[in-house]
Amino acid sequence: MPPTILHCLKMQNSSQFLQQEDPNATKKWAVNLLKECAKAIFEKDSVKIHHILWMLNELASPYGDCEQKLAFYFLQAFFYKLTESGERSYKTLVSAAEKSQSFDSARKVILKFQEVSPWTTFGHVASNSAILEAFEGKSKLHIIDISNTYCTQWPTLLESLATRNDDTPHLKLSVVVTDGARGSIMKEIGYRMQKFARLMGVPFEFKVLSFFSRLSDLDRDKFGVKEDEAVAVNCIGAFRKLGVEERSEFIQMVRSLQPIVVTVVEEEADFSSKEDEFFKCFEECLKFYSMFFEMLEESFAPTSNERLMLERECSRSIIKLLACGRDDSESERREKGIQWCNRLLEAFSPACFSEDTIDDVKALLKRYQAGWSLLPASGDASGLYMTWKQEPVVWASAWKL
Repeated sequence: MPPTILHCLKMQNSSQFLQQEDPNATKKWAVNLLKECAKAIFEKDSVKIHHILWMLNELASPYGDCEQKLAFYFLQAFFYKLTESGERSYKTLVSAAEKSQSFDSARKVILKFQEVSPWTTFGHVASNSAILEAFEGKSKLHIIDISNTYCTQWPTLLESLATRNDDTPHLKLSVVVTDGARGSIMKEIGYRMQKFARLMGVPFEFKVLSFFSRLSDLDRDKFGVKEDEAVAVNCIGAFRKLGVEERSEFIQMVRSLQPIVVTVVEEEADFSSKEDEFFKCFEECLKFYSMFFEMLEESFAPTSNERLMLERECSRSIIKLLACGRDDSESERREKGIQWCNRLLEAFSPACFSEDTIDDVKALLKRYQAGWSLLPASGDASGLYMTWKQEPVVWASAWKL
């Protein structure tokens, strides 16, 4: 049978299957097919699994539209899970990514992402504003940065410190790094930060703490906090790297540093389900990455290399979430803002964002395309949510003793 006829038959079968499930499924065909496949995996229906995997393989592509990309990356995760090769495949993909990563490539991706989307800059602006307000009138400052920002949030803070009305304070920045590849990049970043601080006229000390392989290994004595320093702990995308059972203990460790402010920014998703709750975790994963891929598609040019690199980073996270075991404490089990609030309230009190901070964030969002908005937390939650098309996607908060 000619390949073109075979392909048409496969497309026809796929279309019939989708129409049986939902008359509007062709608009979100990847989401519908992936849900059916995940359900079949959960129920161990091998016949249905093979049928849907076959269709996904025909329709998916890492270079197509948003639906094709979702199908491709989730198909990878399903395959690795079913063949029990998730751990090995994930480590191979991470190793390949680390070998190809350099300071220049990482910088290019980060800066382009910040140019087209407020996904990361929202947390930077909210956290910096809270830290600067807490540091008002202090002369010796110590920021402990436990984040994945590559220090991109700190140049604007240095500028603000340089223009304060009182004497310019001394700033010590201690950056925690648990990723070997990031450790080498941070050396270059540290050199540039020190150069920029000199230019701004801010007395500055930069320190990289890279002798930990896991955040749970951190302890108070390693930070070298001095009694006359005002301490701020900045946690952007940090807490999710801890094992779920380690989070409360880690928060107590942060409290032991006696910070005057703790800033916490996390993406709004719940991946903390147990190993036997595969379908629940899958649904959260699909919802979150569907929004993220849609945002990337509408923000970047179709041929953007930076977009492709961000999508591949997402694909590794999807594989780790769905195809790897749950005994790895560095598995990025995200939780939602209300869940983080419940944990943080065991050690801290909420520090409400000021009107100036809210105005700064609103001004930031206006610089980007339509679709972004700000939503104050309500009920038992505190902080601010950034929403994409009315859906909360990133949560920012500030805390005090």
